Amino acid sequence: MTGKRYLDYSSFIKSTFGERVQKISIDIGFSCPNRDGSKGFGGCTYCNNNTFNPDYCISTKSIKKQLEEGINRFSKKYKTQNYLAYFQAYTNTYSDLESLKSMYEEALNVPKVVGLVIGTRPDCISEETIDYLSFLSKKYFISLEFGVESTINRTLENVNRCHTFEETKTAYNLCKNKGFHLGAHLILGLPGENKEELLNHAIEISKLPITTLKLHHLQIVKQSIMASQYKRNPENFNLFTSENYIDFIAEFIELLRPDIIIERFVSEAPLDLLIAPKWHFKNFEIVAKIDKKILEKNTWQGKYYKQ
Repeated sequence: MTGKRYLDYSSFIKSTFGERVQKISIDIGFSCPNRDGSKGFGGCTYCNNNTFNPDYCISTKSIKKQLEEGINRFSKKYKTQNYLAYFQAYTNTYSDLESLKSMYEEALNVPKVVGLVIGTRPDCISEETIDYLSFLSKKYFISLEFGVESTINRTLENVNRCHTFEETKTAYNLCKNKGFHLGAHLILGLPGENKEELLNHAIEISKLPITTLKLHHLQIVKQSIMASQYKRNPENFNLFTSENYIDFIAEFIELLRPDIIIERFVSEAPLDLLIAPKWHFKNFEIVAKIDKKILEKNTWQGKYYKQ
């Protein structure tokens, strides 16, 4: 355990590399199977990828160019550091292996890039891609992040994920013990989930062979299907207030496996895209409030975890 009462990502990175390492987001123009018709159309109902792409992250630019622009930006703030190429937008294993090899290797050939972080879906990973990532992990830091979003199948159907939680578990089992890190992403507060079900996500996620976990609350953003749903039927949404979310996270981590590194508790969409909820706090302020709440409760990650 770090100085905090949970395992945090910055400490994990520092212990892994011995220094600060910065992620550089890149967009290579991938789609998703629930967008292009192979499984569905429209994408996830909550999704607008513009909510997390920085301005240098444009798919018409080469991978090398996006990384160089990102590195140039961060190097002005942090003089000596290395970088991870973060394949972030949409589904970044959704192509044939030779295309993936070309893209990943273009990123790894950029000076000071020491590894890859690859965001994808659990239904878009093949055994040959897994074997290739295992090969890369012998020389580079490799992290594969699956969008889990929910452990409840009715929720996954409602938000148009077009895969089940059983498929999620299968993907993780295929990837475990392959030499690379596994991450998970969860959205807390999707429509129709009650508090007991939300807390149960911690129990189910803890059964997966993950190294890292990203959490954030449900946000309604412009240009998403959910924005229209929220406008028509706001009563179907039980959005977290900042106070309720802080209280909830303090309970959630008690049920979480104690060796999972919490990469993120919160992430707020850009204000020009955010419809609700509007908390008017910076992310670091929410994290500080979570830290304070955990101390006040005299609790910690894994306090009530049952193996």
